[in-house]
Amino acid sequence: MFTIDTHTHIIPKHIPDFTKKFGYGNFIQLDHHAPGRAWMMQGDKRFREIVENCWDAEVRIKEMAEHKADMQVICTIPVMFSYDAKPNDCLEISQFLNDDIAQTVNRYSDKFIGLATVPMQDTNLAVQELERCMSIGFKGVQIGSNINNINLGEPQFHDFWAACEKTNAAILVHPWQMMGQEHMTKYWLPWLVGMPAEISRAICSMIFGGIFEKFPKLKVCFAHGGGSFLPTISRIEHGWECRPDLVAIDNEFNPKKYLGKFWVDSHVCDHKMLQYIIDLVGEDKVVQGSDYPFPLGEAVPGTLVREAPLSDATKTTIMGTAAKNWLSL
Repeated sequence: MFTIDTHTHIIPKHIPDFTKKFGYGNFIQLDHHAPGRAWMMQGDKRFREIVENCWDAEVRIKEMAEHKADMQVICTIPVMFSYDAKPNDCLEISQFLNDDIAQTVNRYSDKFIGLATVPMQDTNLAVQELERCMSIGFKGVQIGSNINNINLGEPQFHDFWAACEKTNAAILVHPWQMMGQEHMTKYWLPWLVGMPAEISRAICSMIFGGIFEKFPKLKVCFAHGGGSFLPTISRIEHGWECRPDLVAIDNEFNPKKYLGKFWVDSHVCDHKMLQYIIDLVGEDKVVQGSDYPFPLGEAVPGTLVREAPLSDATKTTIMGTAAKNWLSL
């Protein structure tokens, strides 16, 4: 079956010293300390070790063949968003990252589909870079689950959502800067607890902020199966019912109205949970997503769906058809 992995990350092999150039911050640099291996460095701190499948398209294509993936949607690693930078500096970083993705997509157009990154801390600049990227062949944009702790449902982002509708951009919302992470530094809790909560935060803020009412043509996909939103949707609905004075102040509609109005990826690590999200949003709104090439992603992308007790038709939809609809391919 034709397979599109909608959730994969990529980074240029060499990154300028933006900290030196801008004169502040701890922007990511790569320390290529061994053949095919590099440390992502934030100043003097090691953020993560990555290997060549993070930057080498030909290595990725070889692994895609092993994983039976026909295409990958490629986007930057969220730590590169740089929303805390000065807006024009973030624009420069975004353009550097996007141009690298564009080169990869143009060179291997039968294998890769690009999602851009944009300086969300300045809506005008974000729209400017979104429009540039869509004009050169990108299919959409990846954004964080919050923008410097400002929720996505806030009015300051309305012009960005309008631009996404106008350009028909697919939107991938990815967790980052997890709330409370400074209070749970042990046990990898920001990734295990914070990330699912961040995606629920993003979905709830967009629903309660009326974003899907104001911009009904948005094509939004939430990473990691929608995080903790779908498992707790009935609690969220109950809050809307019992305290509308707190919950329904900007949107009168039941949050369950929006099930099936957005996409989620399949990276939920469990067959029962996969069936649960299918039951809630519909198989046509679930897309194969692996979080390749990172350890918390699928070890072999696509395995969860391929080995799930689902019909061949449902697997075909999740592995490819739903992604084509999201990306307008």
